[in-house]
Amino acid sequence: MNKVALVIIGLVVLVAGWMVTHYNGFAAQNNAIDGQWQQVEVQYQRRFDLVPNLVESVKGLMTQEQKVFGDIAEARTRYSGAASINEKAAAASLLESVIGRLLVIMENYPQLKSDAAVTRLMDELAGTENRIAVERRRYNELVQGYNTSLSVIPGNLLARLFGFARRTYFEAAEGSEAAPKVTF
Repeated sequence: MNKVALVIIGLVVLVAGWMVTHYNGFAAQNNAIDGQWQQVEVQYQRRFDLVPNLVESVKGLMTQEQKVFGDIAEARTRYSGAASINEKAAAASLLESVIGRLLVIMENYPQLKSDAAVTRLMDELAGTENRIAVERRRYNELVQGYNTSLSVIPGNLLARLFGFARRTYFEAAEGSEAAPKVTF
C-alpha cells in the first residue's frame, strides 16, 4: 500500500469518527430532552392527582363556584387525552388558568383559609407548581442547547444529513401573564 492510500484511509476514518461523534451527540441530546419532558409530565401528574383532593376539600365549603370545578375536570380530561407534547402543554396551561381562578376565589372565602386540610393541600399545590416551573425550565434549557447544536456549523449540515430536527420549547399559554379575575 502506498502512502497516498494510507492517508486517504486515515482521513476517511477521521471523518467517519467525527460524524459518528456528532450523531451520538445529537442522539444523546434528543434523548435527554425526551427524558426531561418525562420529568415535566411527572410533575403534571402530581398536580392532576393533587387538584381533585383540593377540589373535594373546597367543594364542601363552597358550593356556588361549580364552574371552576367543572373547568378543572375538563382540563384533566384534555390532558389525559392529549397525544403530543404541545397538546399536553396546552392542557396543563388550561389547568394553570383554572387554578389561578380557584386561588382568587379562595382568597374571598376566609373560612377556606382557616381549614387545615385546604391549607395543607394549597401548600402541596404551591410546591408542585414550583417543581413544574423548575422542570419546564430544565426542559427548555436542554431544547436550547440541542437547537443550538443543530443551528451552528457543522452541526446544521450533519443534523440534516442524519434527520435530526429542531425541538419545540415549552411556552406559556397566551394570556397567562395576566392575573385571573373572578367576579361575583
